[in-house]
Amino acid sequence: MRWVRRFLSRPASDEPLADQVRGFCEDLERNGGSEDWQVRQADQALRIYFVNFLKRTDWHRRPVSTVCAILFLCREVLGVNVESVSPGVKAKRGQRLPVVLSMPETVALLDAMSGTPRLMAALIYGGGLRVSECCELRIKDVDFDQGLVIVRRGKGDKDRSTLLAEVGREELRAHLRSSEARHQADRQAGLAGVWMPDALDRKYPNAGRELGWFWVFPSRTLSTDPRAGVVRRHHLSESVIQKAVKAAAQEAKRILQRMLANGSINEPAFTAASAAPLTVVSGPPAPCARN
Repeated sequence: MRWVRRFLSRPASDEPLADQVRGFCEDLERNGGSEDWQVRQADQALRIYFVNFLKRTDWHRRPVSTVCAILFLCREVLGVNVESVSPGVKAKRGQRLPVVLSMPETVALLDAMSGTPRLMAALIYGGGLRVSECCELRIKDVDFDQGLVIVRRGKGDKDRSTLLAEVGREELRAHLRSSEARHQADRQAGLAGVWMPDALDRKYPNAGRELGWFWVFPSRTLSTDPRAGVVRRHHLSESVIQKAVKAAAQEAKRILQRMLANGSINEPAFTAASAAPLTVVSGPPAPCARN
């Protein structure tokens, strides 16, 4: 392992990895401080290191360029047979269009829901939020004056602002008052503050106890944070809204069928796809779609 450590401890370079390995072995021969057997030993150690690296790596989470670079290094530079350990290059995933609910379907679905899940579904639909983004909202990120919802650390680790729908604002204000009461109860009980991103709890130790950082949709129960080992209140689980939408979808289909039978809606608006199960999707533009 000393040769591997020596290779990895070299100063960072912009050269391709294959050229760095060649240069490392050439330096051992050129300097004269190493015997021929030591150069061969270093070469063999690097071969074994990268072969084991290939076997341990989860290639499905690696970019294709990284996979190709490592395979080229082992096959062309180190002369290692990687056929038994090399993964196949990932095929490009095809693009699929989401099937968005029609207006009558959306109204029927929301009408079949109640309480906090309905408020969350309306917020997701009105602002184009993902389910996880809605669950992880903080009180400080809801701006009633400007009619905006600030999404932190969204897809691609990017922040963005989206619209706060006019419908349901009063219900959201009432819900925030209940969240504030729960926050005050947690503070009186001496509980730890909420989880803070990017190690902000070390930079600002008391920020997690502030009302602005508290969850818009806090969980009713307490749980132990596996990262810090303390008991604190987390946000509502994504499964809550998902299960609520799944149950409401069954009721919504019955409502739509009765409306169609009574002539309350036009038949083209209620397509055959309405008979398929409805599920929550993970991204905008709508919180629900037909499979």
